[in-house]
Amino acid sequence: MPGERLRGMTYLLRAILTVALVFWALAVPRAENWPQWCGPSLNGLSGEKNLPVRWSKSENIAWSLPLSAWSGSTPIVWGDRLFLSVAEGAELSLWSIDRTRGAVMWKQRLGGGNVRMMKQNMSSPSPVTDGTSVWVMTGTGVLKAFDYGGRELWVRDIQHDYGAFSQLHGYASSPLLYEDGLYVQVLHGRSREPSYLLRIDKSSGKTVWKVDRRTQARFESPDAYTTPALLRYADRAEIVVTGGDVVTGHDVGTGAEVWRASGLNPSGDGSYRIVASPVVFGDLIIAPSRERPLLALKAGGRGDVTTSHLLWSFSNGPDVPTPVTDGRYLYIVNDRGIMWCLDVRTGKEVYARQRLRSGTYSASPVLADGKVYATNEDGVTVVVKAGPAFEVIAENNMDDYTLSSPAISDGQIFLRTSKFLFAVGARIPAHKG
Repeated sequence: MPGERLRGMTYLLRAILTVALVFWALAVPRAENWPQWCGPSLNGLSGEKNLPVRWSKSENIAWSLPLSAWSGSTPIVWGDRLFLSVAEGAELSLWSIDRTRGAVMWKQRLGGGNVRMMKQNMSSPSPVTDGTSVWVMTGTGVLKAFDYGGRELWVRDIQHDYGAFSQLHGYASSPLLYEDGLYVQVLHGRSREPSYLLRIDKSSGKTVWKVDRRTQARFESPDAYTTPALLRYADRAEIVVTGGDVVTGHDVGTGAEVWRASGLNPSGDGSYRIVASPVVFGDLIIAPSRERPLLALKAGGRGDVTTSHLLWSFSNGPDVPTPVTDGRYLYIVNDRGIMWCLDVRTGKEVYARQRLRSGTYSASPVLADGKVYATNEDGVTVVVKAGPAFEVIAENNMDDYTLSSPAISDGQIFLRTSKFLFAVGARIPAHKG
C-alpha cells in the first residue's frame, strides 16, 4: 500500500509538472524572425508579445545605425542578423548587420544605376532570407544571392535576360521566398515585353519557369509595385499576383494560371496602377487596387472566379499601404491616415474614418501583440489597439522621413528612417520550442 501511494503521488507530480510546462510554454513569447517584407506569416502579422508601445529618438532605443538615404525596403531579421538594401549615391549595396550591437558586419555591392523615381529609389525591394542565405533584388533588375559570410553565390540580371522594365515610377516589387523557389513578378505596360512571373531556383539562380501574364489593362494600369502573396489551402499552394486590373493565382510547380478575377478597375481607368500588395489569411484573399475597389475572394476557384468566389468589395481601400488582418478584423490605413476596421469575412464596417496623426502614410501597418503599428512619412508611428473599438494607445515621433514598414523580432521593433535604422526596445529572450 505505501508503495502504491508513493507511485500515485509520483504520477500526480508528473502530471502537475507537465501541465505547468505547457502553461509556461504558452506564456513565454515565442521568438520569431522577420525573413521577408511581410514578416513570418507573409501578411504583416506577428505572434510576438510584450512589444514596445512608447519610444522616441532618445528613449527606449537599444541602438541606432546611421544610413545614407531613405528606402522603401524593410529590414529583414533572422536571429542575430539583420539585412538591409541600401542606396548610397549611384551605388546599391546589401548590408549585413549584427543585431546585438547594431554594427555593420559586411557590405556587398549590388551594382550601380541608382536613381530617384518619385518617392522611391532603386533600393526599394526588400531582401529575403532562410537563415542560411540571403537574396536581394534591386530596382535595376539585379538579383543576387549571398551566404551569411557575404560570399556571392550567384547573380542574375533580369532586365538583361527578359527585357527592360517600364514601370512609370520604377521597379519596386520584392521577391517572395517559398521552399526552394524565389518568385519574382514584373508587371509593366508601355513595353513590347509582356508582364510575367518567374520562379528562380534559390540554390542555383536558374529560372525554373517563366509565365507571361497578359491583361487588357492599358497605359499606366499594367504597372504594379506589389509583392506576390502565398496562398496555401487544403493540399495546394498558389502564388497570388495583383496588377493589370486583375488578380491571378498561379500553380507553384508550373506557374500556370489557375484562376483569375477581374474587377480591380471597373471603369477601365488608364492610370490604375497598383501599389498595395495582396494579403492572404487562410483561404481568404484581400486584393487592394487604387483605393476602390478592394476585393475579398475565397480560395479554391478555377478559371474565371470574378463572381463565383467574390465574398465582398469595399470602396475605401488603401492606395499605397498594404492592409493587415488577424483573420477576424481587417485594418485599412489609407495614404491620408484615415483608418477603417472591417469584419474580414463579411466586409461590414466595424468602425470607419478614424483619423490617425495627420500626415502621409506610405509604410504598411503591421499587427502584433494586440496592436496595429502604422508609421507615416514624418516618422510618427501610431499605435492603435486591435479590436472593434478604435483607440490610439501612443504616438511615437522619430522626426525623420520614413517609407519603410516596421519589422518585428524577439520583442523588438526595427524602424528604418532616411537617416537611421533604430532597434526599438530590449531584445526579449524567447522560448524557441
